[in-house]
Amino acid sequence: MFLMDQTIQEASALIIDSNANSRSLMSAQLRDLGVGTVKQTPRVKDARVMLEHQTFDIVLCDYHFDSSDSSGQDLLDELRREGLLPYSTVFVMVTSEATYAKVAEAAEAALDAYLIKPYTSANLAERLASARQRKRILKGIFEAIENQDFETAANLCLARFEAKDKYWLYAARIGAELLLRLKRFDDARTLYEAIIAAKTVPWARLGVARTEVASGNLQAARRTLENLIGELPDYADSHDLMGHVQMEQGDLAQALKTYQTAATLTPGCLLRLQRCGTLGFYAGQRAEAVKMLERAMSQGLRSKLFDMLSLVLVGLMRFDAKDFKGFKYTHDALIAALERAPGSIRLQRFDLVFRGLACLLERRVGQALVFAREFTEHADAGNFDLEAASLLTALWIRLSSQEVELEEMMPILKGLGTRHCTAKASTEILVSMSEGHQGAADQFRDCHQQIFNVAETAMRYSLRGSAKAAVELLIQQGEATRNAKLIDMAGLVLKRHAEKIEGAETLAEQIDALHGRYVKPMTGGPSKARAAGGVTLRTSAAAVAA
Repeated sequence: MFLMDQTIQEASALIIDSNANSRSLMSAQLRDLGVGTVKQTPRVKDARVMLEHQTFDIVLCDYHFDSSDSSGQDLLDELRREGLLPYSTVFVMVTSEATYAKVAEAAEAALDAYLIKPYTSANLAERLASARQRKRILKGIFEAIENQDFETAANLCLARFEAKDKYWLYAARIGAELLLRLKRFDDARTLYEAIIAAKTVPWARLGVARTEVASGNLQAARRTLENLIGELPDYADSHDLMGHVQMEQGDLAQALKTYQTAATLTPGCLLRLQRCGTLGFYAGQRAEAVKMLERAMSQGLRSKLFDMLSLVLVGLMRFDAKDFKGFKYTHDALIAALERAPGSIRLQRFDLVFRGLACLLERRVGQALVFAREFTEHADAGNFDLEAASLLTALWIRLSSQEVELEEMMPILKGLGTRHCTAKASTEILVSMSEGHQGAADQFRDCHQQIFNVAETAMRYSLRGSAKAAVELLIQQGEATRNAKLIDMAGLVLKRHAEKIEGAETLAEQIDALHGRYVKPMTGGPSKARAAGGVTLRTSAAAVAA
């Protein structure tokens, strides 16, 4: 047995390959190199769950999988994007000559190494030794990240980049991601542009667009992305971000087409399936939506990358189709998830939707009304976000179709509209949940116009030198409507004119109180980054221009 380095016997490895002979060979090679623990799996679906729940020092993953839409690259992209694969893990892609070009391009960005079949034990040892050396040299950066000391990690990355020290490009990418996380958008953009100047790479150009989105400059981001997509139409990540921009601008139909392009490029990507399915639901393309979301369910129901909102949307579509069996299957899956996380308020709310719909299927309208009212009681909570508002709307709308008088429904929906119609995108989502109920749709659009009018009035006050009146109006209306856009706007106007406003500290305290109560992401569930499969529903902080 050849020991590759002094710590290799303490290392654990995971082999992901659909071919049993290949797995057996790789396992023997790793053990010959001294790797202490070696596990195997033939399926991407199982590998995803294993990697989400256990840390491996080494991963050997085949690029192509028989009888599967998923590739090894899809798996790596998802895990890296969602922060589910530690930087300390060495990920090696195994590929054939036919897919070499794709893997080589990816290697510059996120891969640690790649091997072209057929390869020898010496080739494997060389790749692993090189990758593990890089991990050791950059250990200080990785340790700072593990300790959540992102400022230190970012500064270490910047220092290595500026000195053009060993592995500077790899460190620069990590550093730029950290700067975005720290909301140092100007520094992130400067770093991405410096990387482009030193060595043009697609991910750096995408990073520039990400800083523009994070800074609220959607038009600039759209131009950057149009240029990038024009030159590299097969770069799926750029389509993801373009879809997000289009969504924020309220262009649901175009966003759906863009997300579909990204999903077509990577058919095995769980997150992209959910993005397309979710947005397809809101855009009214229900047949396509149910197909994609059910595919996501079959591929990764137990994965951390699976968003339980997908279950609810499938449940709604199965309810509308009077598919009792399909509806029960989705409800049972939700119940199982709730049993694993009984304290999740989000899952409890999903369960209320399912219980209300189940009663309607059984023609127990009175009991369904009880569940709808119970769900409505949550609407005053600070963490009652757009996602919850859209589902509450869906439940009330389906109740109203049961030929019962529901005088309370429209006032409830108006309250949801004044709070959550912060931008075109959020308004269109609530309108889509109206399911053709013209009164509800018109009311949501009226709420959006009402919020827009308040914002416009406040801006006129500010431009005419009455900044304090503008802030007071925004605070008063923000408290009355609990609308995140107005609350955020109050903070921005106050920050800009604080020196000229008497009693600015008192006003700031009022804004902070409102911000803490209503402008924050809901705890639990998937991260804000993948917001309901890529469609931003999970946060109420949305100071996006109408």
